[in-house]
Amino acid sequence: MVEIKHEPDPSQSTADVQDDAKYRLIYAKSKVYVNPTAYARDNIPGFAALVKREAFTSTYLLAWIPETLLTEKGPTEWDKFTQTEEKPLSPAEEEEDGVLIDLPTSRPESYAFSVPLTSLYSLIVHPPSLSSWYGSIAINLISGATLPTLYFHDDESRSFTLPPKSPTSASTSYPPPSLAAQGRVSSSSWGGDDLLTRMRSYSSLLRSTLQPTLYLVDPSKADIEAHTTQLFSDDAVDEILARSSYSNSHSPVPSHRRPRPLSQSSTPPNPYSQHSSILHRSMPPPSSSPASASQARTALLQSFANITRATRHAAQNILSHPLAKPIVPHLPDPVQSLVSARGDLEWGSWVEKGGVGEFESARVYLARWARIVAEEGERARRREAQAVPATEAAAAEETSELGVFELLQSTANLPTPKPSRDPKHPVDVATFDGWFNEDGRPNVTFETMRQEVFRRGISDREQARKRIWPFLLGVMKWDATTEERDAHWEGKAKEYHDIKDEWFGKPEVFDRSDVVEERHRIDVDCRRTDRTQPLFALQPTSRDGSGDPEKERHRRYSTISPSANEIGAQSPSNEHIDRLASILLTYNFYEKNLGYVQGMSDLCAPIYVVMGSDEVSTFWCFVEVMDRMKTNFLRDQSGMKKQLSTLQQLIEVMDPELYRHLEKTDGLNLFFCFRWILIAFKREFPFEDVLRLWEVLWTDFYTNQFVLFVALAVLESHRDVILRYLVEFDEILKYCNELSMTIELDSTLAQAEVLSLSFTQLVADMDRRRAEQAALSPPGGLRRRANTQGAGAPRIAAIPELSDELRELLKAGRE
Repeated sequence: MVEIKHEPDPSQSTADVQDDAKYRLIYAKSKVYVNPTAYARDNIPGFAALVKREAFTSTYLLAWIPETLLTEKGPTEWDKFTQTEEKPLSPAEEEEDGVLIDLPTSRPESYAFSVPLTSLYSLIVHPPSLSSWYGSIAINLISGATLPTLYFHDDESRSFTLPPKSPTSASTSYPPPSLAAQGRVSSSSWGGDDLLTRMRSYSSLLRSTLQPTLYLVDPSKADIEAHTTQLFSDDAVDEILARSSYSNSHSPVPSHRRPRPLSQSSTPPNPYSQHSSILHRSMPPPSSSPASASQARTALLQSFANITRATRHAAQNILSHPLAKPIVPHLPDPVQSLVSARGDLEWGSWVEKGGVGEFESARVYLARWARIVAEEGERARRREAQAVPATEAAAAEETSELGVFELLQSTANLPTPKPSRDPKHPVDVATFDGWFNEDGRPNVTFETMRQEVFRRGISDREQARKRIWPFLLGVMKWDATTEERDAHWEGKAKEYHDIKDEWFGKPEVFDRSDVVEERHRIDVDCRRTDRTQPLFALQPTSRDGSGDPEKERHRRYSTISPSANEIGAQSPSNEHIDRLASILLTYNFYEKNLGYVQGMSDLCAPIYVVMGSDEVSTFWCFVEVMDRMKTNFLRDQSGMKKQLSTLQQLIEVMDPELYRHLEKTDGLNLFFCFRWILIAFKREFPFEDVLRLWEVLWTDFYTNQFVLFVALAVLESHRDVILRYLVEFDEILKYCNELSMTIELDSTLAQAEVLSLSFTQLVADMDRRRAEQAALSPPGGLRRRANTQGAGAPRIAAIPELSDELRELLKAGRE
């Protein structure tokens, strides 16, 4: 067993109690990786471990410790982990044979963690597959937080590659070198399965019938009832129809899911034949005996080679285009070689040298190139437009389309709207002050203010956003005098402090179990939110207790971590992080039915920065933002489901071809848009662009759900790449996730405006044509039969009815 010792930190107050419990290492698994980025070179190897904390009541911890932290402790500590892995202990042997360890000092960049098994809510388990060579386990906590996903590299792990050692053998190298897959494989199918088997000795794991990859840890009665419901497979009906005599007749089953006739030959069917992926079709049928790891690797690389040969000419055409010349020098050397490549390419060496990982999808990689070329071409087009004289440029702009953002309206002969955005001339303080008279009453309407902010945005100088955001969000009254606003604001400030006083300075509330749980959730989120911003990047304040008594009192009753030992690998806190956490905890008391949900810190932090760390202004602006978005954070996800459903219907109306492609790839759930809508693209744009985007969304100028048109604009700008290269849902998901920090904001907002106006035109046109058809109907409400029309009479196409969800997109302004 390993004992973890905590040395007292001289920078901490003597009131902080150190954990002196002993920790016993009972299980270890080497070469378990954390992948901070999409590139294999950034992967961090470490040990997954189960540790028994021996105190008054023993608890079991799940931990992941990177090799770098163990290396710092020296060979003795390293050998404890390797010996435990090579000789697994049974639960009965824990007390006698377990070793005690020193807990390595965690750092924020190490990604290390150690959590009790009782704090785990669920595990998402993905065994090794054709599309992912290494199995993985994602860990979700009861608090709503998600730990780094663990990837099990079994071809390097000691327990899977080395034969059992004799009792006299010992490790001779430190740190041990990377192991080749030459030894004897463990009896478990893969490393994650081995870990789950051991975890079952200390907790109950329930596999969900709703989602086979989901395992619930110590599930509640409600979870057991919800996740043990027996469901029929989506393919059950298809298989029944395939065995019937009507398999070739008309069927309501979509064409891409239509059952195939059963083969009469004795040759076992290829289980991958139903997939449209080139990779799956090229895979040979599995043999009766399990193939070795090297044979599977060879087959997979051969499949990638087939993909490479099929796409080589397309890649050469892209990279050889004149518009691609500026970006070719910035691509990896193997990719540059495609410009003049001849003959077959060695896929394995190609991606190895490119640094993109050995098993990454070829189509996703090729789609990235197409996107880079398209973006470079658009930038070149803009540079050419700027070089044209002003009169010619204006004329060209009047008659040109939106380039890659062209809207295809094949079902209606409607003119393409023009965007009104003018972000180069944002609303500044002088312009804003000019909208008010001497007594503070506005001389322009609130509608005019919203329109100007939508068109131009707000300047980032002279704290213009701090002045305008409260009006835009409705915190400050628009049609009022300065005196009336001051009186109103005094009342809002008093209300905020009254709510905060419900917990601040009251130990009986602050240390209550439910509040401690909320504090911990808030603290974890705040410590990792926008740490690149100067306010949140400041060094932690002194904790020696010799400062201002009021500050020390504020620190004691602010939402710092309930226990210093629970911080783990989280970044250190400071005054502004504590204050941000105080605002979120106060909101927890303000909105008791909702409370705090993970992701709210992403919405509050930018407001705190813009408001210059003013608590009252930040709180009430945040309240208004949450009033708009609180349905996103409902625990039943009904709000998010409704928005994704609306977006799905919007795609079907605006771009039927893209809709059909998503239907074929099982992508109509739009999971790749979930994060976009949940926190309003907070993690998809740089910080300054997020501020510009949000103030446009808050205007509600065209619609209260303009964020859906922004999501549609992003998809439309990449539709050609998605349609041409991405034929699997996983590929679309990976591609869309990697769009983060690569989306150009102004062109996206311009396209979103065009899409919104086009949708309004389309709905009006559909309503007009439906009214015309109703006028042609016979009196008495009787419908004319289709065959009663003359032979030369034009056939009237049916106009689909729009759902209430889509019609809600036409609502603008505040209700």
